[in-house]
Amino acid sequence: MSAAAGFEPAPDAPARNRPRYEDLPIPDDTANLREGPDLHPLCAGLLPLVGVWRGRGEVVYPTIDGPYAFGQQIVFAHDGRPFLSYEARAWLLDANGEVVRPAARETGFWRPQEDGTLEVLLVHATGISEVYYGRALTLTSWELATDAVVRTASAKEVVSATRLYGVVEGTLAYVDEREMVGQPRQPHLSAQLARYAG
Repeated sequence: MSAAAGFEPAPDAPARNRPRYEDLPIPDDTANLREGPDLHPLCAGLLPLVGVWRGRGEVVYPTIDGPYAFGQQIVFAHDGRPFLSYEARAWLLDANGEVVRPAARETGFWRPQEDGTLEVLLVHATGISEVYYGRALTLTSWELATDAVVRTASAKEVVSATRLYGVVEGTLAYVDEREMVGQPRQPHLSAQLARYAG
């Protein structure tokens, strides 16, 4: 098992990360650059992100009892158009690394622009929608900050957030800082994920 990820594909596992529905009238997204449409030229700067990533992280905040460990899968995929689709699923882990229950889920799109900026739209299962603007810091790192946060009546108060992503030696790491529920902006999530497929 990979120490960073805690996951290894089964020897006979298909290279594709998601079910393929052959009856779709258009090609499906792919997170495997050897299959499907060519990556759009505007997405070339996001190429290191494309794939399926799995690993572990930690959630902390003054308003929770943690820190808590979590497992996570992140999928960056594309369909040949000038954006990446993004999906993240997490599950809480106990002290022995056993799954306790499903945790956070979010989905969205990373949209690189002609001027080198990056627009990222994320929606969380907890009723929060975020619009981030950002940029590449290097060929393998990206910095994002919220421009707008919208929430449903039942969601926690989130004022702002920043994220820093980096791919180093085949590992995707990120840090999420949040200003929410009356607390100043501070680290909330961090994880280190290994490439599982792509």
